[in-house]
Amino acid sequence: MASVMVVTGGSRGIGHAVCERLAGDGHRVLLVARDPERGRQAAAGIQGNVEFVAGDLTTVASVRRLAEELRERCPRVDVLVHNAGIWPSRRVLTADGVEESFAVNHLAPFLLNRLLEDRLGRVVQVSAGLYVKGRAEPGRTSVGADFSSLRTYADTKLCNLLTVPLFAERWREAGVTIDAVHPGVIRTGLGDRSGPAGWLLKVVKRRWATVEQGAGPVVALVGGTGTGRYFDQTAKVPLQGPALDGELARRIWDEAQALTAAR
Repeated sequence: MASVMVVTGGSRGIGHAVCERLAGDGHRVLLVARDPERGRQAAAGIQGNVEFVAGDLTTVASVRRLAEELRERCPRVDVLVHNAGIWPSRRVLTADGVEESFAVNHLAPFLLNRLLEDRLGRVVQVSAGLYVKGRAEPGRTSVGADFSSLRTYADTKLCNLLTVPLFAERWREAGVTIDAVHPGVIRTGLGDRSGPAGWLLKVVKRRWATVEQGAGPVVALVGGTGTGRYFDQTAKVPLQGPALDGELARRIWDEAQALTAAR
């Protein structure tokens, strides 16, 4: 029986390339995307066993609906790849009153992990090396206080990364594993802007690695057996700075649990 792979943000960029690689390896792939038309087209364009699943990661209610859909389709999720992400250009609050990139980059993976943990085999969290520039401040990061496009993105990635060792410990006896990976500086649509600044960024991005290259480190971890580790592309490296703060990690966990009503 084919292994079941769930990939969020699978309609384009690294996520789409990951879906292509996993389907090519013979896995059953559930491609999760927010936009139904784009998601269906993306799934239909990949050879192999690929199914589209509509999934909005911006609110607790919509993440819960996604989890229910996945539970109905899959008695087991062998690998869950958290790839979806937002690099915000302005401060936007969701219907839950939290900053949008915080919701998608941090709360959604946290809640999906909690809602699916009895069916999970492995989790691969796509992270970002910019976490080292972030600050995780319970009560402030969640609402985009002192918003800055770069800093807020880094803040949300740091929050997410702080929970990885806690999930690894939580799941150790059950045999569920989780690792995080920074896939490199990749030429995707993440962070695209309009106007002169957006044009300049597109020019700069031409020198960056392709999405196919970015998919490599993610796919390599799908078959991994370790847990609680962080990879910079294919190299396992130690976490730095505030990502090592165990007390902060617990506070970030408790906040996410309160915001998502996860039990």
